Amino acid sequence: MEEILIISNYYPPEKGAAANRIEQLAIKLHQNNYRVSVICPLGNYPKGALFAEYKGKFSVTENRDNITVKRLWIYPSVSKNILIRLLSVLSFSSSLFLYLLFRKTPQKVVVQSPPLLLSFISVFVLSFKKKKIILNVSDLWPLAAIELQALKKDSISHKVSLFMERFIYKKASSVLGQSNEIISHVKGVIPDKPCFLYRNFPNHNMERLELKTEEQQPIKLFYAGLLGIAQGVYDLCEKIDFKNLGNIELHLFGDGAEKQQIEALIAAQKEPKLFFQGMLERKILHERLKTFDVALVPLKTRIYGSVPSKIFEYGSLGFPILYFGGGEGETLVHNHRLGWVAAVGNFTDLNEKLQEIAALKKADLAQMKNTIFSESQKAFDLDFQMQSLIKQGVF
Repeated sequence: MEEILIISNYYPPEKGAAANRIEQLAIKLHQNNYRVSVICPLGNYPKGALFAEYKGKFSVTENRDNITVKRLWIYPSVSKNILIRLLSVLSFSSSLFLYLLFRKTPQKVVVQSPPLLLSFISVFVLSFKKKKIILNVSDLWPLAAIELQALKKDSISHKVSLFMERFIYKKASSVLGQSNEIISHVKGVIPDKPCFLYRNFPNHNMERLELKTEEQQPIKLFYAGLLGIAQGVYDLCEKIDFKNLGNIELHLFGDGAEKQQIEALIAAQKEPKLFFQGMLERKILHERLKTFDVALVPLKTRIYGSVPSKIFEYGSLGFPILYFGGGEGETLVHNHRLGWVAAVGNFTDLNEKLQEIAALKKADLAQMKNTIFSESQKAFDLDFQMQSLIKQGVF
């Protein structure tokens, strides 16, 4: 059985799309006769504090679903203080550098990017050790950081980031990109680099979620995920015109930097239309969502290369999607008839789309759910995608 290593900044029991995406990759490689191991930090995301089972430990080796997971030391933090955040990044970077330099690793390694610094360190050491490096790019950094105004264009940090980005593309044996935009960008930097599309499809082998359409209840929209800067959920909650939307509610599930602001906004409501449900385990979340109607998938601004995995996840569960993020995601929602698209950043358009949804009958939504579920099962097939990549010699 051939060995393969995956290096990632996130892995379950951590929450979020990044952790779920890497876990699915590991499981599918194992199902295709690879002996898979993962290197990641001690579990801490998104709280920014070590989970109880990892406190007081420098490293942990565990088995999750036949995947060997090696967790290395990190000083976790979600502090807004840039020096503390930098210390956190450097802590795991140092652990990872020493591990890769002095420990034996498989010949084939999948490196997740971003974070850019971690992927740079990984690729630097692995290229020195003549490993086959499969770079899995889910977002374009530093481009995304510029678009989110988290990094100043032409600053020293930007120039250093551009150097690291070019380095990892050049040294990688091949690149997996979650969008056609990512592949185009990489080809623009390193024209002859072998690139392959690898969407963040969910696992269809999970038991189907039997959605229930409740006739006498309001139309329930939901957002489930990180409450961070990139998603812009707080801004969205402020600008949705709940007063003129009739029988619509918005329920939020998750955690992140905007949590306290959102809770304060909800507490100030005169007529409750906005509800916060906290962070739930994935299976519990799906059970809670059975009676909901529409998944809201937002981004604060159009981020080149980014395609939120929630499009695939909630489409595959059968939920109509209201997409508010621009870019390639719009094309996917349109082409597969998954729901509605509102122009990114245009809250007038968003409220108009919400009015369209509010005018629907529950029977219309029930029909949409069945149609979208069937389309997603055909279009978003993770097993077919993985087998195709293996046949092409990517892994």
